[in-house]
Amino acid sequence: MALASGLAVANLYYHQPLLGDIGRTFQASDRAVGLVATVSQVGYALGLLLIVPLGDSLERRRVIVLMTLLVSLALTGVALAPHLPALVLASGLVGVTTVVPQLLVPFAAHLAAPEQRGRVVGQVMSGLLIGILLSRTAAGFVGVRFGWRSMFWFAAGLMLVLAGVLRLTLPHQPASTSWSYPALLRSLVVLVREEPVLRLHSLLGALAFGAFSAFWSTLALHLQALPQHYGARVAGLFGVVGVAGAIAAPLVGRYSDTRGDRRINAFSLGVLFVAFVVLGVAGQWLWGIALGVILLDLGAQANHISNQARVYALRPEARSRLNTVYMATYFVGGSLGAGLGSQAWSHLGWLGVCAVGGLLPLVGLLVLGVAAPPRQVEQPRA
Repeated sequence: MALASGLAVANLYYHQPLLGDIGRTFQASDRAVGLVATVSQVGYALGLLLIVPLGDSLERRRVIVLMTLLVSLALTGVALAPHLPALVLASGLVGVTTVVPQLLVPFAAHLAAPEQRGRVVGQVMSGLLIGILLSRTAAGFVGVRFGWRSMFWFAAGLMLVLAGVLRLTLPHQPASTSWSYPALLRSLVVLVREEPVLRLHSLLGALAFGAFSAFWSTLALHLQALPQHYGARVAGLFGVVGVAGAIAAPLVGRYSDTRGDRRINAFSLGVLFVAFVVLGVAGQWLWGIALGVILLDLGAQANHISNQARVYALRPEARSRLNTVYMATYFVGGSLGAGLGSQAWSHLGWLGVCAVGGLLPLVGLLVLGVAAPPRQVEQPRA
């Protein structure tokens, strides 16, 4: 499940180190190319909202295999795109269909014993984060050697193979509810209204991922603008650097199994803020960017795992829907962060991106500080 999550989620991020090459292909401005990142995140949020709830009412393995096949078709559309509007549309479809990781995470949480759930979720999420980070590395190397379209052809074929592997290896998991699709969607509103823990941690996740996306959606443009004019390969190498942050996932998950407080969230948001201070001060040098990337990925991952461990403990029979609310909010935050980062880059340059990225975790710390104490609202339901 960790491997499949990493391979599937990578589809959302192959384009990031290739934005400069894509812009040159279509003779598009940085602002126009930035729409690719924004629309793919919006599409992912829509997929989470409209597709992931089906994991509670349909046999989950079947849904996972079907979505893996559909994302292969969407990636083929990206590879064939004749102009930028077609590429933006296809990227949105890739986002909508790349929901397999968010079906696998509650799948794993359901299979795990309660006392091991945080550790298991952390393991699957470590695979997901490594997939996000190494996707940029793979795209950078493939794009330089074979062109940016080749990366998406390769990804489309990989998803076809993955669909077969998942069909053969995942266990059968029957539906946990017989509700109709409209009833499932209506229940999302009920969950948001009745679960303050869900509201709080969804917002914290959105703010942290917004900061994360503001950086990664503009890094290739920043590297290209430096005097050395670094290309897609260098942008991709920072994905390898960021893998150091993935080690936080199992550690944070294990801590979440034994602790019920919010100290992980406060720590991780603080680390995110420090990351953007480092990027703002030392972002003209590769070593400064590398240090910022390690801190950025560590903070984002620690915050994410802590949020998920608390959300999944609320209602076991509704884990796919809880995940829908949390992750849809999370990726709306990511799309807004990518959009704000692109606008900040266009108008204010790199320091503007760092200001946007640093402000978002500060807002999260403020929200965490004024939220009701855990003992008043955070009583998990059996």
